[in-house]
Amino acid sequence: MPGDASPINLTHHFLIAMPGMEDEAFAKSVVYLCEHGPRGALGLVINKPSDINLGRLFDKVELPLGRRELAGTPVFQGGPVQTERGFVLHEAVFTRESAPAEPVYASTMTIPGGLEMTTSKDVLEALSTGSGPKKVLVSLGYSAWGEGQLESEIAENSWLTVGADPAVIFDTPIEQRYDKALSLLGLQSWMLSPDAGHA
Repeated sequence: MPGDASPINLTHHFLIAMPGMEDEAFAKSVVYLCEHGPRGALGLVINKPSDINLGRLFDKVELPLGRRELAGTPVFQGGPVQTERGFVLHEAVFTRESAPAEPVYASTMTIPGGLEMTTSKDVLEALSTGSGPKKVLVSLGYSAWGEGQLESEIAENSWLTVGADPAVIFDTPIEQRYDKALSLLGLQSWMLSPDAGHA
């Protein structure tokens, strides 16, 4: 019985858009889920670069970018919600054993699986001084689903899901992230049909 099914928790998973996905914000997208629970889900699209890079973003917020190697890195379109607001997905600053009692940044969500997502400006200030997390993905906007919404989209064959691999987020060229995420399932894009199958 569907009512007896235990709720799924897809925190620290990738959502991979099926070919039939018509919503332009999500067509051919890979979404990293930062949070998923009974009240809904929150994630960031990791493979849709915007037309601005971190160098320009730092100019806009009037901070120097102390990490020159990041200047040309694109800022991503994380999703259609709050598109003027920045979200920084990054590696954990400390291991659990060495973590200080106080959080490093004012507003950070710790994601089971080893990543963190920070929304406060102090993470940008850390990058401006040349410190901060080594690996970062900065997005404007995020993706959100209300209670039960993501589950029904998955049931409608809109998304594939797989446990997340941070290497896809931080070490894989943007144009290869969709195929790389699919390969975690042993799939290639040519194997997917755009039609939802209901046997």
